[in-house]
Formats: sequence, structure tokens, C-alpha cells
Amino acid sequence: MGLVDSLFGKDARKFLKRKDSDAAEAGRALEELRSSLYNELKTSEGAKRQQQRFCGPVVAMSFNFVVAVGIILANKLVMGRVGFNFPIFLTLIHYAVAWILLAFFKSLSLLPMSPPSKTTPFSSLFSLGAVMAFASGLANTSLKHNSVGFYQMAKIAVTPTIVLAEFILFKKTISSTKVVALAVVSLGVAIATVTDLEFNLFGALVAVAWIIPSAINKILWSNLQQQANWTALALMWKTTPFTVFFLLALMPWLDPPGVLLFKWDWGNSSAILISALLGFLLQWSGALALGATSATSHVVLGQFKTCVILLGGYVIFGSDPGFISICGAVAALAGMSVYTWLNLPGKSIDHSSSKLLPKQNTAVSKPKADSDDVGGETRVALLSAELDLSKTTTANIV
Repeated sequence: MGLVDSLFGKDARKFLKRKDSDAAEAGRALEELRSSLYNELKTSEGAKRQQQRFCGPVVAMSFNFVVAVGIILANKLVMGRVGFNFPIFLTLIHYAVAWILLAFFKSLSLLPMSPPSKTTPFSSLFSLGAVMAFASGLANTSLKHNSVGFYQMAKIAVTPTIVLAEFILFKKTISSTKVVALAVVSLGVAIATVTDLEFNLFGALVAVAWIIPSAINKILWSNLQQQANWTALALMWKTTPFTVFFLLALMPWLDPPGVLLFKWDWGNSSAILISALLGFLLQWSGALALGATSATSHVVLGQFKTCVILLGGYVIFGSDPGFISICGAVAALAGMSVYTWLNLPGKSIDHSSSKLLPKQNTAVSKPKADSDDVGGETRVALLSAELDLSKTTTANIV
């Protein structure tokens, strides 16, 4: 320090000491923050707080939207150029890869802690895993036997089914203005996307049977996260094994034969793996969106993606869906805007009870968004169908 004193004086020495002190304080603060985040993940309540802090409604739904656009390109590659025409098996690969990734996170202690088992009945987790598999499998079967237009009609019917199911199960009601907004959205999407209604009796029965599992799937994902302190990743970890089991059971009935004869070379396998990784992100983002908002809002988000894809193709790529379809998409977007505005803080006039799932703990965190809004459906595709890329696509989680 003598050299420093002789060259710069005592003021320089004080400055250097102050800089060393500031650096040490910054290091301690960073270590405390890292320790705090790590400890937060060790309790279900803390993990839920972190999810709500970093993944609010806007972030979660934007994440889901961006990943959904990416999965369109992946599905086009896998189902088109690669020629992998086994949608149930592809969905099974998506869930299997997701479970492997979750197991890896758990081995590194990065998986959020699950709530105590006594707060959530095993039947609720088992039911969620089962309905995810049936929602995906029946969606693909519906597309196989019906036209895309008829499938879109069934998809639109999910919205009133969710509203009715939440009223029956939880006595949850929504305002008349939101009902009108949702009706405008559904009508607009129908005008924009339903250009043909070709179907057969078996396909129609499958489409009708798919509506209920799809609605229940969304409701359970939203309800368990908002009222039982589940995070998206923790709930995925618990339910994915059940989904894989039921998909294995459905595959012989719904997939065509010949999967073992498929050319599993490096290029094809890489494309399928990329699709599976995006499928994991799609499942995660959909679960985050359902946890941050509600089942109804997630359906509206899916319809928003459909309209954006249709209008984007018209504006950017010069496709011509027709004047009536464009008008329907614009009307749907207008209805979505009104519905979103009605869900802003202070705008909602809905009335819903605090009834929970059976035997669930009542001491839970409250959702950040409205009580009747939104991905838990795990639908890795149908996005290709919405682009009219193919009649056979894969449904997995959005």
C-alpha cells in the first residue's frame, strides 16, 4: 500500500477499499438470492410463488403462443417431409421425452416440490393423466375420420362445454357480457375456418366423445394449479406416467400398423426428437397458461392462434382464404379483444364460489387472473390442421 499512498495518496487507498467492500456485498447478495430461490423450490408454496412471480398471464400465454407457432413447422416437417404418419405414437414420444426431461430435472433438484399427497387425492392426478391421453387420442381419430372443418366445429364446442362443466362442478358463473364476447369469438372462428363438414357416423361419434375429455382436461389443469399449490412442472411429473400408460393402450386401436417398419435414420429421428422437445415446451407453456388464467381463456388463446395463422398467411404469404373467412377471423379477434378487456383487473363482474376439487386443501394461493379464464391440454398439434397442411396431424398439449 506504500506505493499506492506515494503515487495517489490516501484518497486512492480509501477508494480501493470501498470498491472491494462493494464487490463483497454484491457477491453476498447474489449468493443470498440464489439460496433463497433454491429454498423456495423446496416447498410447494414457495415454488408456486416463484411461478406466479415470473410467469404471469401475459408471459405464460405469450410463451405458449410462440411455442405453438414453432410446433407448426416441426409437425409439417415430421408429418409431411419425414412421412411419420403415426400420430398417437408421436404423441407418446412427446410425453416420454417430457418425462425423461422431468426426471433429469429432478435428479438435479431443479424440479419444484409437489404439495403433500393428502391435499390432492390420487384419483385427481390419475384422472388428469387419463383425460390427457383420451383428449389427444380422440382428437387424432376425429381428424382421421372427419374433415378439418368438422373437427373445428367440435373444437369450438369445447368453449360452452367448459362453461357448463365449471358451473355444474364448481357453481362458477360468468357475466352476460363475457357470454356475448365468447359467442362472437366462436361464431367468427366458425366462419373463418369451417369450409367443409364432411364426416361419417363413427367420426361424428368420436368428435362428440372428444369434447368432454378436452374440456375436463383444461379444467383440471387450471383448478389443481390455482387451488392446490401445484406448479406446472410438478403436476407434469406426477401425471405424465399415467398419460404414457393410456397412450400405449390406445396406440394399437388408433394408429395404423407399420411403425416398426418406419425408416429410423439419423435425419428422421432428429426431426422427431426436435418435435418432441418442442412438444415438451408446448406442454409446459400450456400448463403455465392454464395455471395463470383459466380453461376458458386457454380455449380463446387457441382460437386466437387459428385466426393469426389464417390472417398471417393472407398478409405475409399472399394466401387467399376468401373474403368471408377473413371477415370471420377479424370478428373473432374483435370478440377476443373485448373478452380480454373484460378480464382486466376491476372489469370482471363474475360470481364464482370457492368450491374446490374433492378433499383438497383450502389453504391455497389464489390465481393471478380472472376466475373464468384458460394450455393443459396437451396437444402437440392440430396446428398443422389449422394451417391446412395435412388432414392427419398430431394432438398433444397446448
